[in-house]
Amino acid sequence: MRVVVGGSHGFIGGALVPLLQDRGHEVRRLVRRAPASADEIFWDPDAGELDPAALNGVDAVIDLAGVNPAGRPLTTARKRLVLSSRVRSASLLSHTLARMDDGPRVLLQASGIGAYGPRGEDVLTEAEPLGSTFFAHVVREWEAATASARDAGVRVVNLRTGIVLGPGGGALGPLLPIMRLGLAGRLGSGEQYWPWISLLDEARAIEHLLSADVHGPVNLVTEPRRSIEVIEALARAMHRPARVPVPAFALRLALGDFSSEVLGSVRAIPTALVASGFEPELADLDDAAAWAVTTG
Repeated sequence: MRVVVGGSHGFIGGALVPLLQDRGHEVRRLVRRAPASADEIFWDPDAGELDPAALNGVDAVIDLAGVNPAGRPLTTARKRLVLSSRVRSASLLSHTLARMDDGPRVLLQASGIGAYGPRGEDVLTEAEPLGSTFFAHVVREWEAATASARDAGVRVVNLRTGIVLGPGGGALGPLLPIMRLGLAGRLGSGEQYWPWISLLDEARAIEHLLSADVHGPVNLVTEPRRSIEVIEALARAMHRPARVPVPAFALRLALGDFSSEVLGSVRAIPTALVASGFEPELADLDDAAAWAVTTG
């Protein structure tokens, strides 16, 4: 397939593009500067700029673009940027594809497992209603931005990605250096569910969804496990202890609104992904943790 990828240099995109190429796909990247090669396409979501002609003959678009919400404190200005960076890129691609006669008929749009908000012990499939946290609001607006493409007959898949375990850590990146020092442990109660997936299977699942007969939201997770189990698995892989607890109030003070993603329990399961026939390569948490800390 001929595939265009936005956000190709991020944590997930950096793993996805080589996998797509290895599997025989022709990949072009969306970039926000003057293209340096034939495999790059200029776009500017903030200005609404994307030449539809550049997408002629393309089979699918994968949009992973968006400001990292864990990179800096979530001030009011930062929240606006987190939301606008996602909605503008999704909206630009959606409207562009909707207007095209010879354009891509598949849009795999990044989304997040924060869609549901903290739900305790409830088992969450894609049919569950969205929550009321800041991140659930982001997902609501993010996914709504793809409506024009969907209404025009484009097969839209909303990739509700969980906690991705991979080299560099992704959302858990700030925690890994502390863990290597043996200074990590239970976060809050430690009983909250974290729906995890390896970076390898995240990329494999996205490639699978290029051709799978699936549309709408898909929980990109392998399974939900208690947060302390995820931390302990990573600590074992590093041959370090995980005995230093961090109380919930300290996390709320340090992380602000992002603490809901760390302390909230999201017991999401991959109903749509499993039904589509996808099988993870790293289905065991210990295997995924070992791969994440030793790869790269």
